[in-house]
Amino acid sequence: MDLILILGSGAVGKMTVGQELMKITDFRLFHNHMMIEPVLEVFGGFQGSLISKLRDDIFDEFLKTEYQGLIFTYMMAFDMPSEWEFVRSLSDKFEATGGSVYYVELVANQQERLRRNRTENRLSNKASKRDLDISNNRLIYEDAHYRLVSNDGEVTFKNYIKIDNTGLTPDICARRIKEYFNLPDKSISDMMRRVRLVEVTEEEIPELYDMQVRSFMPLYEKYHDEGSPAIESIDRIRRRYAVENRKYYFIMKDGARVGAINIGHNDPNEKRISFISPIFILPEYQNRGIGYTAIQKAFEQLPEVTCWKLETILQEPANCHLYEKCGFVRVGEEKPVNDKMTLIDYEFIKEG
Repeated sequence: MDLILILGSGAVGKMTVGQELMKITDFRLFHNHMMIEPVLEVFGGFQGSLISKLRDDIFDEFLKTEYQGLIFTYMMAFDMPSEWEFVRSLSDKFEATGGSVYYVELVANQQERLRRNRTENRLSNKASKRDLDISNNRLIYEDAHYRLVSNDGEVTFKNYIKIDNTGLTPDICARRIKEYFNLPDKSISDMMRRVRLVEVTEEEIPELYDMQVRSFMPLYEKYHDEGSPAIESIDRIRRRYAVENRKYYFIMKDGARVGAINIGHNDPNEKRISFISPIFILPEYQNRGIGYTAIQKAFEQLPEVTCWKLETILQEPANCHLYEKCGFVRVGEEKPVNDKMTLIDYEFIKEG
């Protein structure tokens, strides 16, 4: 799991930028005051060890989820070795899962930060900042007594960016971070978490058959091809199901069966080549990114496969676009079926 660590002085905009970043990625936001404020409310004062304990519990539990990662905000004193130790230990926790850590340092002048210190969003999320006289004096004190901005070349982490966001809106700053680290879009990563492939059992073949007919009937009515999956018999599906080296999977989105995919090897002795035939999404769920996600899930299902093959209709540009988006390229000759319809082959070769 990945971690985005946003560092910076008080009121520099760490939380606000994190909120905007959460909107455009599959990262959740855990800003530091989410633990500080409840402890202040209950105990009437700062309890550092308790805040650290609660914070660690959040990290440990979040690492068990299926999110892309977590955004954590922290005001780091760069002149204190204990702060570096904390940052490294937190990074180690996420990197141990195989994830990456991205370090963002925000800087802005004190005048701008004092202005931000009284913004509605900050005060609504941080009750301890609502007494502005105390809060402003605290900000000035921290600037004077701690080094809250890194020196040039001091931070040597692999994935690091320093942004002066004095004149940047939070959404533009978040977009800059996303683009700099090439973070995945929320739509793709969110769908990858919500879509699953679940193997079809023999008892579920009648439901599979009904879904296939519903999904392919519009194409059959358009092209009237005799090889359409819309008119193949349930016995043919049973025969395909019985092929030992091929499997049917229901495509599940949020627990609902929204389509199906058949993948596997035509030659039982050749495990590096796999076919997708057929794949379909029920009409009411089409054009939502589910087909793309299902193909990515199929790739994960058979990681040893280096060549994927499928066939589609030339006259259906949306289908061609989907497969090309997944990395497939056209190969071979066109295969006319009738005066309305032509079949074409696609292949995807996995690099490495």
